[in-house]
Amino acid sequence: MPAPLPIKSLLVFDAAMRHGSFSLAAAELHVTPGAVGQQIQKLEAWLGCALFIRQVRQVRPTAEAVDYWAEIQPALVRILHASDGLRLRQGNEVWLSMPPTLAAKWFAPRMAGFLALHPGVSLHLGATAALADFERERIDLSIRHFDGNDPALHADLLCADEIRVYCSPAYARQHRLEKPDDLLRATLLHTTLHPHWLEWLRRFSTLSARQIDALPSQHFDQGLLAIEAARHGQGVVLGSAILTENEIRDGSLCEPFGLRLPMAKGYYVVHHRQAVLRPAAVALRDWLVGAAAQGRAER
Repeated sequence: MPAPLPIKSLLVFDAAMRHGSFSLAAAELHVTPGAVGQQIQKLEAWLGCALFIRQVRQVRPTAEAVDYWAEIQPALVRILHASDGLRLRQGNEVWLSMPPTLAAKWFAPRMAGFLALHPGVSLHLGATAALADFERERIDLSIRHFDGNDPALHADLLCADEIRVYCSPAYARQHRLEKPDDLLRATLLHTTLHPHWLEWLRRFSTLSARQIDALPSQHFDQGLLAIEAARHGQGVVLGSAILTENEIRDGSLCEPFGLRLPMAKGYYVVHHRQAVLRPAAVALRDWLVGAAAQGRAER
């Protein structure tokens, strides 16, 4: 009878392939590099082929290792997710991911309200611009800014998006911003989330292409920073109403023109279509949808 497949060695092999290093794999698995090497040798003996070429202070996977990992890695991910889901199904933990600006400007002021309704829930919040990978990451729910169409995801609309122009009231007075062409006297604040100044100016102003190109500009990779710059009188920013609620309420930002550019995108709370949400995740999803509806009613 052949020896059974060394399952533990498969997990070690997967870690070594993901990190490209026995040392980093050992750190993830909380073992020594020597223990990683022993498990790899056990798997090599069972398979009858070498998986890594050992060199001074580094290892390199063989062609056989690359092909083998491509075959088994998806199955290992499915096993991990199934096991993790079964272990946590009745737990009160929930993992939520969303863009940093939305987390800071919209979710953070409301988070206490959710926790007050569900004091037993342990919320894990990740604020990142990277799209959540439901296949590989421990993520129950994610808020994504997109058109809502992804066959792998179930999406509930939180807020349809439209582009609005914001600046501080003092900035609007100082630069006499009464109509779009007055932006000749302003500094445009650009963000990666809403890179639509050219589209907005072509729609609403009569400025020429040369005039638009000559407008002073500042660029931000986070909308939060651009909103803060606008609040402190550094220029004019494009943004969403959901991101500027507090500033409009306290008067630190205003809409000098009242013009809105409709968008095909919006903010959606999403989860993997095939995932069975645990009670804590269902509670958070329903609360997010309700909180967004209340916010729309108040704006």
